[in-house]
Amino acid sequence: MAGLFNALQLGDYELANRVVMAPLTRARAGSEGIANELMAEYYAQRASAGLLIAEATAVSKQGLGWLNAPGIYTDEQQAGWKLVADAVHRKNGRIFLQIWHMGGIVHPDFLDGEAPVSSSAVKLSGALTTPQGRDREFVVPRALSKDEIKAIVQDFVAAAKRAVAAGIDGVEIHAANGFLIDQFIRDGVNQRTDEYGGSVDNRLRFLVEVVEAVTAAIGAGKVGVRLSPTNKVWGIADSDPLETFGRAVELLNNYDLAYLHILEPKLDSGHPMETVDYLTPVLREKYEGTLIINGGLTRESGQAAIEAGETEAVAYGSPFISNPDLVERFRENGELTP
Repeated sequence: MAGLFNALQLGDYELANRVVMAPLTRARAGSEGIANELMAEYYAQRASAGLLIAEATAVSKQGLGWLNAPGIYTDEQQAGWKLVADAVHRKNGRIFLQIWHMGGIVHPDFLDGEAPVSSSAVKLSGALTTPQGRDREFVVPRALSKDEIKAIVQDFVAAAKRAVAAGIDGVEIHAANGFLIDQFIRDGVNQRTDEYGGSVDNRLRFLVEVVEAVTAAIGAGKVGVRLSPTNKVWGIADSDPLETFGRAVELLNNYDLAYLHILEPKLDSGHPMETVDYLTPVLREKYEGTLIINGGLTRESGQAAIEAGETEAVAYGSPFISNPDLVERFRENGELTP
């Protein structure tokens, strides 16, 4: 019976175990968004994970609104990620890069005063630190034109190509947590009346176009997708998440992805993320490929989920921050550093 410590074929790669490091924004890339030696050491220390999913990394300057978060749209940024990839591979690890556009959550402070972009001119709730100070409240974004949407699809493609050129093993398309792709998916934000709005399939069109273009560019076996069907961060919402994300999973079945990664804590997990339901079991039934689940799982609950066929692998986030040797501690049933 499979468990956390069994090998797993994931897309183009055989993983040594099924313990995955979830993407964690660490804000160590400086003002130019360039991965560095500190980050290379950080990921190499955690390379015993079956797969490392590196932190959210911007596909363009327009998409970067998190202070000191990395990008992968310049030659210098690409070179920085080569440092990381090389360090991880020296430890026989595997690493995917999560590629990201923050959309309407980018504050104008990052954009020389220009408005951020989103599916629609709908303001999200919240604030982030910017170069101008703390708690800078989000503003009303402007709706993207169809030509601009096509250009952003190509930004994702260019980022994926740069990642692979840097030696990164693959990419995870960030379609979760209220960022740009999620701003198209959810009808609480997407108010468009063209082919990118209205029906579920229309709201999923941008996601599908990104997936189709990225898989065509670097190969489906090097591409994962992350969804968070019931996350309410930034006030984002959908009137029928089961219909919306059930359909998303059906459409993703067409692409033979390396994996689908679902962030959704069980309601009794004690996880700080507020969810409205637990849809993962239904999505598991609909998804025909390799699944990774994430959200407050322990060694025991992760093992049980794999044994029960609820998932093929389990992603752990915060435990990896204070336990770079998390796989070894799990294997020995050792104590974790809080």
